[in-house]
Amino acid sequence: MPDTLIVNARLVSSGREYDGDLRITGGRIAQIGSGLSARDGDNVIDAAGRRLLPGMIDDQVHFREPGLEYKADMATESAAAVAGGLTTFMDMPNTTPPTLDAAALEDKYRRAAGRAWGNFGFYLGASNDNLEAVRTLDPRSAPGIKVFMGASTGNMLVDDPETLDAIFREAPTPIITHCEDTPTIEANLARYKARYGEDIPIEAHPDIRSREACLKSTQLALQLARRHDTRLHVLHISTADELALFEHGPLIRADGSRKRITAETCIHFLRFDRGDYARLGNLIKCNPAIKDASDREGLIRGLAEDAIDVLATDHAPHTLEEKSRPYQQAPSGLPLVQYALNAALELVHEGRLTTAQVVQKFAHAPAQLFDVRERGFLEEGFWADLVLVDDTPMTVRREDVISKCGWSPFEGTTFHTRIAATWVNGVLAWNGTALAGTPQGQRLEFAR
Repeated sequence: MPDTLIVNARLVSSGREYDGDLRITGGRIAQIGSGLSARDGDNVIDAAGRRLLPGMIDDQVHFREPGLEYKADMATESAAAVAGGLTTFMDMPNTTPPTLDAAALEDKYRRAAGRAWGNFGFYLGASNDNLEAVRTLDPRSAPGIKVFMGASTGNMLVDDPETLDAIFREAPTPIITHCEDTPTIEANLARYKARYGEDIPIEAHPDIRSREACLKSTQLALQLARRHDTRLHVLHISTADELALFEHGPLIRADGSRKRITAETCIHFLRFDRGDYARLGNLIKCNPAIKDASDREGLIRGLAEDAIDVLATDHAPHTLEEKSRPYQQAPSGLPLVQYALNAALELVHEGRLTTAQVVQKFAHAPAQLFDVRERGFLEEGFWADLVLVDDTPMTVRREDVISKCGWSPFEGTTFHTRIAATWVNGVLAWNGTALAGTPQGQRLEFAR
């Protein structure tokens, strides 16, 4: 394969933005510099001053395979991801059947091989009765262990106190948690049923999946992690209140040590709030719920102030038919990977974050937190997972949505950027208007 030489780029990595060139050889970043010379046979791309970023690493997606392929699968959703500049994904275990043992984990890796457009890792799920699988997990086989400390589907809710304590004590990888308190949610739902019967309005969702439910569960997770010195990553923080529970400061401290307890929020919590339910209804129904405008503003500040370490999507597609059902029957989750980076870069346009901060939260931090080998940075020797960003407006249209579900909550939104190109392992995967070539995703390696 010939080398690719990207010239006249605005490179963004490791807290810096600078002009330069980048050479790809054998799938890796071979050279970064200024005035790099083209060689015979090079594929030369003039970035013309556009921003070149490391490909985004999404630490939380639901690609629905196995078992729910009628609404999503690894091929379609990873295609949507690379179209959005997301080159690596970590997929959740609440599939059908759930990923609760090593055999189910390896089955997902087999399914992704040759079909995934981006690089892939799969979480092992915890349940009330798979403690032995958690204990014996090879830490190099999964980014982490997912614990649902709130309502979930199937056998994925861990609500036995002794089991929960043992998981936090014995997990060989980072634990990642969905934190919502089920009894609180059930009590809230009962009150709304008493008031509305079966006709509960969607506007009640953030009051049923309440901030109190989030706070109570997050506090329990942090208590367990501190008791056992567990590496804990709390997913999809949705309230400003929870930020006070976490350490404010960089993921990698000045002395080189790493935070043991980290937090993530998701792009939809930064672009929508309670006022959007009237317009979008069940299309933005998700768990935890999108809450108030004050929470949205607080979460953006939390990213800027390093109380929140990671920005992700929680991409969780459902069909439009499913979403059109009444509130209680409509499933939670929304498709996000294709436009998540565009939405995050709106915060740069608005002066709320810098491009370097977006890259830190969406690429560097997930790589560091999950010990991903040689990805997430523009560094010589690293895999060439890259995204070229063009600062020209783009309006989201339903006919452009690649996810199998066929819709986006951002339809009609005009972003100030578009994805001009995405490379995965040095190979062009998205050319700005269409997928290019064949899937090049690789199984992630974890440096543990």
